[in-house]
Amino acid sequence: MMISGLVKQSLIDYPGEIAAVLFTQGCSFRCPFCHNPQLLNKTGNGLIDTEQVIEFLKERIGFLDGVVITGGEPTLQKDLLDLIRQIKSIGYKVKLDTNGSDSEMIKQLLDRRLVDCVAMDIKAPLEFNKYLRVCARITREEFMQVRNTLMLLLRQSEIKVIFRTTVVPVLHSKKDIVEISKSIAGSSMYYIQQFNPEKVLDPSYRNIVPYTPAQLEEMAESCRQFVREVKVLNL
Repeated sequence: MMISGLVKQSLIDYPGEIAAVLFTQGCSFRCPFCHNPQLLNKTGNGLIDTEQVIEFLKERIGFLDGVVITGGEPTLQKDLLDLIRQIKSIGYKVKLDTNGSDSEMIKQLLDRRLVDCVAMDIKAPLEFNKYLRVCARITREEFMQVRNTLMLLLRQSEIKVIFRTTVVPVLHSKKDIVEISKSIAGSSMYYIQQFNPEKVLDPSYRNIVPYTPAQLEEMAESCRQFVREVKVLNL
């Protein structure tokens, strides 16, 4: 398991829970606005031993409620199931952050009831060319996996499901965000996230001025007719 980072306590990454956050190494996409570009490659320096992580989590019983597994893209890790089994056996809730590019892994996690919350990033309206424009590197097979994951999560009623989009002015319009909300109509939660230009994969994106909170709230209001709860996450 390629774990590149550990946040020992977070109050914001798992809604309603005090959680540790694990960062996995490697991602299948190359979104130019990615705020964790150091995690994109499948090789990394300073990896944390899995046993060390498990020991830390055992020591924090009673102080933490859950564990967030993020990245990178966690579903690229072939031993993800084993790691989550170990975490669940200690008694923690598990939240998984994913781009949805491996629907088979997501299905296994759901079927085995190994996750309590899944947050899926929807990068763009669900058309291949629009996704390619935002992700920079995605195959048609990966795009179909994204669609399959979305369908799996829309059918979930036993776990918390969060959909979210980072909104970048040069990539997303209000129309795009409303279109995304229509594709997840009936779901419980959609987060519209303000783009942060300070740390990005593509240096040219540092010059992009983010949408204002008021502009994002206007988008959110238009989405609320389709999704039960729409939140704006500002910088």
